[in-house]
Amino acid sequence: MRANILKRKLALRVKRKKRVRADISGTEQRPRISFFKSNRFLYAQAIDDISGVTLASVDGKKLGFNASKASATEVAKVFAETLKAKNLTQVVYDRNGYLYHGVVAAFADGLRANGIVL
Repeated sequence: MRANILKRKLALRVKRKKRVRADISGTEQRPRISFFKSNRFLYAQAIDDISGVTLASVDGKKLGFNASKASATEVAKVFAETLKAKNLTQVVYDRNGYLYHGVVAAFADGLRANGIVL
């Protein structure tokens, strides 16, 4: 029974992901921030969808942060500094099918607090 629930949750997230990705796309001047969270760590990358290139990325595992709201804010701070170093201040936020609350919202708020326009 538990496997069926997990499969259904994943299927619903994939449906939400496809629906969101149908509307957003990243460019070189305004890249798409693809956010991913596992049960333990957070990851994000800035993607130029036109040329298919990752412009910047951050790995919460390498930074030593877990998947909590406080850690999401700290990871966002590091990622914002990386984006600013590459002169990227405007981005499109791709929540990757996750509901916009908790860690996902904390990461977005952390980017906004550090000068990135979503």
